[in-house]
Amino acid sequence: MKRKSNDSSVTELIDLWLKQYGLNGKYREFRMLQSWSELMGPMIANRTDDIRIYEGILYIQLSSATLRNELSFAKSKIIQSMNEKAGEDLIKDIVFR
Repeated sequence: MKRKSNDSSVTELIDLWLKQYGLNGKYREFRMLQSWSELMGPMIANRTDDIRIYEGILYIQLSSATLRNELSFAKSKIIQSMNEKAGEDLIKDIVFR
């Protein structure tokens, strides 16, 4: 069955719904947080106690002080990787705790 030109895909409808209710930004942030373990790998993901985004700042609580120190040196690379994954500049800074 052929789609009519005025038919929309489910993805398009969901995107429209998220925009109308002002949830598009929160959904993008949620997707970003879900990709943390994929981007950083299981070793870092297993030592991540909490992760959140607030006003463009990624807050990451780690269980290892050594890992926190190592990741602080790679902060700009992590920001770049996260923003590339999102397809836009969602993350402006990272705070490791």
